[in-house]
Amino acid sequence: MKRILVTGGAGFLGSHLCESLLNQGHEVICLDNFFTGRKANIIHLLDLPQFECMRHDVIDPFKLEVDWIFNLACPASPIHYQFNSIKTVKTSVMGAINCLGLAKRVKARVFQASTSEVYGDPNIHPQTEDYWGNVNPIGPRACYDEGKRCAETLFFDYHRSNDVDIRVVRIFNTYGPKMMADDGRVVSNFVVQALRGEDITIYGDGSQTRSFCYVTDLINGFIRFMEHESGFPGPLNLGNPGEFTMLELAEKILNKVGSSSKIIHLDLPQDDPKQRQPDISLAKSKLNWEPQVSLDEGLDHTIDYFRKEC
Repeated sequence: MKRILVTGGAGFLGSHLCESLLNQGHEVICLDNFFTGRKANIIHLLDLPQFECMRHDVIDPFKLEVDWIFNLACPASPIHYQFNSIKTVKTSVMGAINCLGLAKRVKARVFQASTSEVYGDPNIHPQTEDYWGNVNPIGPRACYDEGKRCAETLFFDYHRSNDVDIRVVRIFNTYGPKMMADDGRVVSNFVVQALRGEDITIYGDGSQTRSFCYVTDLINGFIRFMEHESGFPGPLNLGNPGEFTMLELAEKILNKVGSSSKIIHLDLPQDDPKQRQPDISLAKSKLNWEPQVSLDEGLDHTIDYFRKEC
């Protein structure tokens, strides 16, 4: 049994991670400022003796005694990370510094939830971990993209300079229960719009592609990487290599919901990637990991969740 800190532990991914770690018998401390995290995601855990929740912002220093740290604290959807772009950069950079400083002091293993956004609008397809990316450093998405890139820099500098035991994962689009209905992400947008009978809004002509990983597959990859004793620090792509256009996704969701919603097209946001697909060869070889849940199965679970929420 380990004592584990999860920053952003009340968020979409963080709450699933807390549940999985508790189910394995670990003691879990959830740290969250509840900007995008929700108490509803973890309320069923609050009475467990091995679970603790702290309302705290990761940009402010904190002192704890832990064995592992999962740093998931950062708004991840454009609506939320562009709401206060300066705070988003602070969360990525100062949050990384605080987690790494703690890991250095207590000799904990520390995990960074990075993102496929470090690849920007990629010039290679699919994206491999050795690709340096094509990111606009001054665009409206830069607060998130460059914040995460800087966090990776900090993790590897602490690893090289201070021998901190790190694990860096680049997360590709993930979906499932506990997503927020209004977070602006494509799966939640399409599902909620279809359930409400509203127009399905596609940005651009709908030919841009994404790859969608169901949340339980991703969390399994997180834990498997942290348990891995090879000392390999990453970065490591985790995602589902199945690639779909936005039109294909919209039509699949409309069929599953049985909705009469119409598809409408809006202008494509600045710097929106045209393609996004992970090469997961490294995850397969290092962890023997690959997704198990198909998009059809995952969407069924997600639609069932939002039927109750909406």
